[in-house]
Amino acid sequence: MIRPAWVRTLTQPISIEDLVDYCLAVLDLPADGRSHIFEIGGSDQVSYREIMLEYARQRKLRRWLIPAPLLTPRLSSLWLGLTTPVYARINKKSIDSLRNPTIVRNEISLATFAIRPKRLQESIARAIRNEDTELAATRWSDAVSSSGNERPWGGIRLGTRLFDLRSIYVDASPDDTFTPIRRIGGKNGWYCLDWLWHLRGLIDLFCGGVGLRRGRRDPEELAIGDALDWWRIEAYEPGIRLAAEMKLPGRAWLEFEVSPRKAGGATIRQTAVFDPAGLFGLIYWYAIFPLHAAIFEGMLRGIKQRALEIARHGSGAPTPSDEGSGNPVQGGTSH
Repeated sequence: MIRPAWVRTLTQPISIEDLVDYCLAVLDLPADGRSHIFEIGGSDQVSYREIMLEYARQRKLRRWLIPAPLLTPRLSSLWLGLTTPVYARINKKSIDSLRNPTIVRNEISLATFAIRPKRLQESIARAIRNEDTELAATRWSDAVSSSGNERPWGGIRLGTRLFDLRSIYVDASPDDTFTPIRRIGGKNGWYCLDWLWHLRGLIDLFCGGVGLRRGRRDPEELAIGDALDWWRIEAYEPGIRLAAEMKLPGRAWLEFEVSPRKAGGATIRQTAVFDPAGLFGLIYWYAIFPLHAAIFEGMLRGIKQRALEIARHGSGAPTPSDEGSGNPVQGGTSH
């Protein structure tokens, strides 16, 4: 990462929980008819550089900061506008303020309130845990649908995350439509280009990841917490959300939802989510997006074809031809 001069500025970051505690505690102060100013901050005085490195350490990211003393706030804002979801003009206002130290010089708040702010390490750790809890509780397709944006090339960007949302209509009941989804992975394959999945698994093994060798616990049933190839079941029924455990420059999820249609049949909504780790994560997402698009599109068609077969012939176990066939199924319309 290019390091501008402002990263050496001292600050005293405070966790949002401590900030709320202070705001609530002020309500209990007796009214004496005078105005008071309370300076509040965390327990540590650190530079912005130290904050970045501590966050990277807790996220298990390796970051090198390269000094660039001539990088002006204007240039910094343009760089952050490229690599973060915040507009450059907003970044410029924020960066302009980072040149000034923001540390507590009057500690009357410590004498007035019984609050003892957390240290930087604990504050970041709690923020990460809260974020991960929020991620686990999110229904991605609802978040993307509510954005009102059409799906452009490269997917939709909301905050730091990138979304690829696809759907397909199936002339079958929701139960028959969900059956091939709950059978996905392991010896049953991924309904499209299985040879590419195995190639990616070999690359993952070579990089020290889990690859596809774990398979699945049961060919028919799944449960939250199960390993599924290089995924982990994070949510199950009425849909499935898979959290990636392969080696990636970021975090990834794949979610399937099945909903009935009033006119009959069902709709499958497939959402791929990627939370990139820095610029390399963004490069990775956009570089392989055409390949992902072909795979995700083929998966939906393969799931649709298998659901139609189940609707016609019954919901028996997968046939040998289904297991690892790796052939994309033609037909079907997705959008």
